[in-house]
Amino acid sequence: MLAATAVAQSATDPLAGLVLGDVPKPEPRPGWSIVRVAASSLNMHDLWTLRGVGHPPERLPIVLGCDAAGYDQDGNEVLVHPVIADPDAGDGDETLDPGRALLSERHNGAFAEYLSVPTRNLVPKPSWLTFDEAACLPVAWGTAYRMLFTQAQIRAGDRVLVQGAGGGVASAAIKLAVAAGAVVYATSRSVDKRAQAESWGARKAVPTGERLPERVDVVVETVGEATWAHSMRSLRPGGTIVIAGATSGTNPPADLARIFYLQQRILGSTGCTRSELVGLLKLMDGTGVRPVIHRTLPLDEIHKGFQLMIDGRLTGKLVIRLQGEPS
Repeated sequence: MLAATAVAQSATDPLAGLVLGDVPKPEPRPGWSIVRVAASSLNMHDLWTLRGVGHPPERLPIVLGCDAAGYDQDGNEVLVHPVIADPDAGDGDETLDPGRALLSERHNGAFAEYLSVPTRNLVPKPSWLTFDEAACLPVAWGTAYRMLFTQAQIRAGDRVLVQGAGGGVASAAIKLAVAAGAVVYATSRSVDKRAQAESWGARKAVPTGERLPERVDVVVETVGEATWAHSMRSLRPGGTIVIAGATSGTNPPADLARIFYLQQRILGSTGCTRSELVGLLKLMDGTGVRPVIHRTLPLDEIHKGFQLMIDGRLTGKLVIRLQGEPS
């Protein structure tokens, strides 16, 4: 079967280690299901793997791709929950299992015609969701859902700042928070991305680092060092920063005096549980909110998709569609 495989890692030339070619089709195994992949989508995690960040070289080669939507072996339309873990090891939360692994970390991922995952990880795809839309949800939208509703527990009327409008998690967080009735602010260095954030319902989008009209209850932070000081200054006393990534660096200056004096909370968040992915689908059904798709490319043009990500030219998600599959 055709697949996009990471065979080497390079911080300066990550795409040199991405090879498109034939690999063996996965074999059936007890407790696991074979999924015929209709669509997947790019995530920063894929790029980090190619750069050698957080992925040991001894785990190469490995098929990339954390998101998948397609058909199970009985022909049912499904999404794949991407966290492969034991919920019991995390007190009912598989994201807390110390042995958890995101799809493509220890098991071959979704940039392939077929995928093998635990049967527990399959979630029925609603008929109102296209395969392209479904392929955007598990990692980016699942992460945003957990940040907003499980960790920050936002409510209608809350003021929410989303840093770095335009990324997959950020665009999801803006649209989900707006759908939940929050007042949303966003930041970006790009004029176009700020305009898009406002078109999604953000009350105001400002240049990165610029003062907001008011302090916020919650900050959705995935950028890290470049926006951390602004996140701290923008947060009200008693407010919450939820962080699920640090694309600009992982060592921001820590203003500990501000944190304890203003009684602010800093919460980490990683991925989502299967039940949260189901909750996301229910919210989307009830509100009509849908993912932002920047572009759709066939698997044989995946290098072009990665280059758009490297160049910072994506707004929302880039979908990789398997040849011959419906959208």
